[in-house]
Amino acid sequence: MHAYRASLLRFDAAGQPLFDTDGLLVVGPDAQGRQRVQDAGAHAEVAARHPGVAVTHWPGRILAPGFVDMHIHFPQTDIIGAPADGLLPWLENYTFPAESRFADPAHSAEVAEVFFDELLRNGVTTSLTFATSHPQSVQAFFEAAERRQLRMITGKVLQDRHSPDGVRDRTEQSLVDTEALIRRWHNQGRLGYAITPRFAPTSTDAQLRGAGELAAKYPDTWVHSHVAENKDEVKWARELFPQARSYLDVYAGFGLMRERAVYAHCIHFDDDDRRLMRDTGTASAVSPTSNLFLGSGFFDFEGADRIGYRYGLASDVGGGTSFSPFATMLAAYYVGREGQTKPGVSIAPSQLWWRHTGGAARALGLDGVIGNLQPGCEADFLVIDPKATPLLARKTGLANNLEELLFSLIVLGDDRLIERTVISQTG
Repeated sequence: MHAYRASLLRFDAAGQPLFDTDGLLVVGPDAQGRQRVQDAGAHAEVAARHPGVAVTHWPGRILAPGFVDMHIHFPQTDIIGAPADGLLPWLENYTFPAESRFADPAHSAEVAEVFFDELLRNGVTTSLTFATSHPQSVQAFFEAAERRQLRMITGKVLQDRHSPDGVRDRTEQSLVDTEALIRRWHNQGRLGYAITPRFAPTSTDAQLRGAGELAAKYPDTWVHSHVAENKDEVKWARELFPQARSYLDVYAGFGLMRERAVYAHCIHFDDDDRRLMRDTGTASAVSPTSNLFLGSGFFDFEGADRIGYRYGLASDVGGGTSFSPFATMLAAYYVGREGQTKPGVSIAPSQLWWRHTGGAARALGLDGVIGNLQPGCEADFLVIDPKATPLLARKTGLANNLEELLFSLIVLGDDRLIERTVISQTG
């Protein structure tokens, strides 16, 4: 075992922050040799329980759980900031041409390395990730993540209609490829597979039905897609699926709403949609930088909390504008202030942080595994320097309490805050 001494941020079972100004984090191997948190808390108390354990001291630093990004596109790394009039033109002019290049295994492997470098530089240790419709993209992603011993989730995108040559797949083959990839990669080390229809308008009924059958056959896989992001998209889905009560209801009709199902955006919802999310155990990936950038709308945090369904924060790169969780949390704060059913609602800084760590892990069905620094969690954690820039040093030095400290980091922070990203290793 080894111990790390610094200030320590973690969360209780209710998502409330626990902060030790002088804390100690003790990690050690489980039965399989994976490094997990063995103990955490105030230094004086924890040190007394572990005499003789070697300690690394990081004075002036904060130890925090690695961030969890609930929705991101690794093949869109190179199109961050591509200008467009909205979601559908952006897909046509930038996304699909970029994704068509991932038929090339070498290109897929190159971008995967850049993608993981960016995640780790920004303190993201787990992501639920879109690949492309090419199996090669999934293979490259998993191979790179396995080498780095990361806990990562992805899947081959399913899109057999309303898509251009180069990204459109064939219905039967797409499902055969998906099942082969599940069998090869799901639960291989720290890797997980997500059954991934791009969004309902780009899949035929047969493909959606097949995806639902695979979701039932492999219930511990994830389901990952988009819903109700943009009003034009919602209108299109209504025209294509007139029998469904709503866009979200399309997925329910094909058996694609359950525990470990995650839908990005979920903006243009009513309370019946929110209740459907809650009652099926489905979660939302809230992507505020992307929604603001593409002009899609505002996620209703008040509505989600009032009905009571799970959600967490996501960058949605490349529609999203930054890999940085600090940018995502700040954008979520803006949306919470301006985009609510009840405007002016402020989301507490600690809750923004929770929704990007332990809350996101809970929404993914990985509560107690990642996203926190409580005993039993895998030891993915960050060493944060709250004085990484002159302005941060001044501002954090004036903080009177934890909420002020965390908000200073959210508002002024970027990748420079992340001094070190530590990944749970074996061996």
